[in-house]
Amino acid sequence: MQLVEFLAPHFQFVSDPTAWVALLTLIVLEVVLGIDNLIFISILTNKLPEAQRARARRLGISAALIMRLVLLATISIIVQLTTPVFTAFGHGFSWRDLILIAGGLFLVWKATKEIHHTVDPDDHNDTMMGETLQISLAGAIFQILLLDLVFSIDSIITAVGMTDEIAIMYIAVIVAVSVMMLAAGPLANFIAKNPSIVMLALGFLLMIGMTLIADGMGYHVPKGYIYAAMGFSALVEGLNMLARRRKKSGGGH
Repeated sequence: MQLVEFLAPHFQFVSDPTAWVALLTLIVLEVVLGIDNLIFISILTNKLPEAQRARARRLGISAALIMRLVLLATISIIVQLTTPVFTAFGHGFSWRDLILIAGGLFLVWKATKEIHHTVDPDDHNDTMMGETLQISLAGAIFQILLLDLVFSIDSIITAVGMTDEIAIMYIAVIVAVSVMMLAAGPLANFIAKNPSIVMLALGFLLMIGMTLIADGMGYHVPKGYIYAAMGFSALVEGLNMLARRRKKSGGGH
């Protein structure tokens, strides 16, 4: 009974149609924002032995959920992360900006390293390649957690801007991460089975990293532009894959 009395004030929105619209909108937005995280997790876990990949994906996405829920519980602190702490180059940098810049730099570094290895896998003088091949489960989880932190903070701040109802934020985050959990396996398998997709996905990560850096520097790039470019690139690559398959099947006859 006490639990019901405690939760009741947080679920008063169920009788408000606009709150349901906000919930659906936020779920869609959180799922879309999760695509960036999912691509990174898929590429990273595909570097692990096959027996460890599913476990790494589950642990990484579960950590993302826990991190988002913890951040929601400290939402008053998260909101303050947008307050400028110092000014440079005419821009007031907040902790959110610094986290986005750090995350963007990490993504650019990681994507560049993987692109180099993909283009020149036989370069044994490249120590970065050695790091890529020797990635462990713990190392993969650690890198996933780093990016989880960046994407989680961005996700929660987005949620705060959409609604004041904490229950709506919790529901949207849980649903979005559940979708990520379901989509992670098929996406990772698709990337693993189609080598040309790897380069495309790495290009996406590079673009996402640059976008995070730009956002942290005060130059906001509308997400719609980013996802439209990603969608168009994926469509073109899909047509290329279809053309290659038809060419192979035609050659076989």
